[in-house]
Amino acid sequence: MKELANPIKEPSKNYSLMTGVLFWAGLVIMSSLYITIPLITTFTDIFKVTPTQAAWTSSSFSFCFAIGCLFYGPLSDQFGRKTVILSGLSILAVISLLMGLITDLSWLILFRALQGAAAATFSPVALAYAVEVFPPQKRVTTIGFISTGFLMAGITGQIFSSYISQHYGWNLVCYLLGIIYVVTAFLILWFIPKSPVTHANTSTTAIFRQMGTILTQKSLLYSYTIALTLLLSFVGMYTALNNYLSSPLFGFTAQQILYVRSMGIIGMLLSPYAGQLVEKYGVLPVLRSGLLIAIIGLLLLGISANSLLIIVSSILFVAGIAIAAPTLIALIGRLGGSARGAAVSAYTFILFAGASIGPILALNILKSGSYFFTFLALALCLCFGLLASFFIRMNNEPKQAS
Repeated sequence: MKELANPIKEPSKNYSLMTGVLFWAGLVIMSSLYITIPLITTFTDIFKVTPTQAAWTSSSFSFCFAIGCLFYGPLSDQFGRKTVILSGLSILAVISLLMGLITDLSWLILFRALQGAAAATFSPVALAYAVEVFPPQKRVTTIGFISTGFLMAGITGQIFSSYISQHYGWNLVCYLLGIIYVVTAFLILWFIPKSPVTHANTSTTAIFRQMGTILTQKSLLYSYTIALTLLLSFVGMYTALNNYLSSPLFGFTAQQILYVRSMGIIGMLLSPYAGQLVEKYGVLPVLRSGLLIAIIGLLLLGISANSLLIIVSSILFVAGIAIAAPTLIALIGRLGGSARGAAVSAYTFILFAGASIGPILALNILKSGSYFFTFLALALCLCFGLLASFFIRMNNEPKQAS
């Protein structure tokens, strides 16, 4: 009778399996951010609109995703990480399935905005979950796998969308994603244990006030400065690289450029090992090393005139970002203390704000300068982040007000 009263038992903590599920969830959920990039031309033809209008299918997602990241971390402090992730993933599955039925661009843009708002329930909450639930010796490694999923989504999302839409139509991309999200929701339900509710008796208003509290912590502000530069340089680099390789100097086709982008996965494979590096050398030395490697990769890209050297330089750059990103998340989670949900949410918002700025910055610099100057400018942004890392104090953790 007792078993009937509680038929669904909370899964035990198999950390390896949990890491695998979180990696998969991060990969497939964040892929939704990138699926419309290869479909801009398709939407332009189908809906008889300009490329700029069709591009709103990406921008609406990014905007609502970034805004959503500010709210879900604090909400998960009150209602629980797993509850928020499952709720958002369920809504994301339904929206994705319905999106395949749309025949009007305005409705498609609206549904992409809703998709972004739902997808935002995963990133900040999963990162806060990893900081909270995983033991210190496994924490950065797990965050590394989750971050690898986020980064790989930028490539796998485009490859998946491009292949399916070319062979079966863009609608099937939405239907398949909806099914994938349903399966992923069950994986999280079965294999991810609940985390303790951090502020079960705290009002939602009080939780959102944490945002103001964490922004008074100097070390967190310096960490957010670094966060702004990470995806800014990452997305900016690939935007500039696309123009560089398609220029008369190289004349690469779209398929060849996609192959070059895919090679970046090699650099991402270092991300799960960030935890071992942190355990051996410390958080700040590893963070600074990752930033320095990425800076060197960008500088080499600027002076490269050989396609092989460009591929190697891009892998080096991605490797640096792959090391720095999970290390920075672990650092922010530690500095955030009891307000880690709000701290990681602010980090995710700033991270994707940088992702929105990156392509705009790169394209504007390309209009007025050389490719070398563009890569140099992105490297300087990372240098600014590297400089900020020297002002972070690990013992300056916030005191959370009740």
